[in-house]
Amino acid sequence: MKLTKMALLGFGTVGQSVVKGLRGDSFPSLQLTHILNRNIARKRETEAAGYAGPEVVWTEDIADVLDSDVDVVVELIGGSDPAATWIEHALRSGKSVVTANKQLIAYRGPELARLAAAHGVQLLHGAAVAGGVPVIPGMQQGLGGDQVVRVSGILNGTCNYILSRMETGDRYADVLKDAQALGYAEADPTADVGGFDARAKLCILARVAMQAELDPEQVATQSIAEVDAVDFAYARELGSTIRQVSKAQLLEQGMYARVAPMLVPLNSPLAWSHGTQNMVVSTGRMGGDVVFSGHGAGGDATAVAVLSDLLAVAQGSRAVHLAAEPKSVTGDSVAPHYLRFIVNDKPGIVSAISGALAAAGANIDSLLQRKGYPKQRLAFVVTTEPCLNSVIARAVDSTATLDCMIARPLALEMLVVDDKDEPTA
Repeated sequence: MKLTKMALLGFGTVGQSVVKGLRGDSFPSLQLTHILNRNIARKRETEAAGYAGPEVVWTEDIADVLDSDVDVVVELIGGSDPAATWIEHALRSGKSVVTANKQLIAYRGPELARLAAAHGVQLLHGAAVAGGVPVIPGMQQGLGGDQVVRVSGILNGTCNYILSRMETGDRYADVLKDAQALGYAEADPTADVGGFDARAKLCILARVAMQAELDPEQVATQSIAEVDAVDFAYARELGSTIRQVSKAQLLEQGMYARVAPMLVPLNSPLAWSHGTQNMVVSTGRMGGDVVFSGHGAGGDATAVAVLSDLLAVAQGSRAVHLAAEPKSVTGDSVAPHYLRFIVNDKPGIVSAISGALAAAGANIDSLLQRKGYPKQRLAFVVTTEPCLNSVIARAVDSTATLDCMIARPLALEMLVVDDKDEPTA
């Protein structure tokens, strides 16, 4: 059996899980020869280091890897620099690359894929989206024969953990602290809660599933930090819950793409995802809806995808690659919306809000007001008939200036389960 020699760049949570996965005789065709990391002496004291084997070269110098005879470089350090430079050098030297680097693949994936093809090697990134859930190979291999027109889902396990905890009554700040203590969220959680992590993954899925190259900076995002416990109470009255949803859909011209907390009907598969689970629903012209679901966070789950990519390289498997084209992006779509107001109650508030909505081009569908809130800080909700996100944004800007407002109004898109129409921008 031909051995495939591999080098591991990064010996953090995922890297250690990969080494543990290689122990024993489970993958006899894979041979780990190098591990690169900063402060290598400290890393060699970890439990996982004991599974690496005495023949492995531990190093802090990337030249030891790039100048070696390894067949595959596994990049798990993350970030754009120096990861991009190292990957480029590896590909140019005839080494295949397996990576979990979602930001790098989102921004520079097409360029790096062309570089890999030019040097006759592979660039695989199955671990960049949804951890151990085989979304990317499923899209490339299993759905390559369909024409996927829409991808939507829950792509960030941290946000799903936070929102599903808030669904039971916990406060955002408390749950965020728990998520950080458990290692689900970083000390600076902006990438997760702000939607930027999910945005990168959505751009990768758009390219793989719909052959659409998107500029991540053009994809609209909204933070989940704006969501409060009261919103889950009102969502339940509307037969819904709240999840961070990533959605991309082909239009006649360009592409709709958005990452935001949204009201999700309880009969939607997206509402069933709890904790750190990821879920992706793809919609094809021929095959209809296909659902991918599983644990998307954690070292072991991500290591499954890394090891699967390594096996694919070792066995000479080739992914289906369809030519992708750059697409313009809009975050504007027609949908019903949820608007939550917190006001100092006084006569004429509903009339003023209704007038502001009408002036912006939105019509009220319903008004909900739960008992138990003080008049000095009254929380109530208006839902609208379907209209553009941009219309609601103008309405929020207008109502935010009313002197009765205690806080800026919160606007959330409301998903419609059986909506098969394309967004209209």
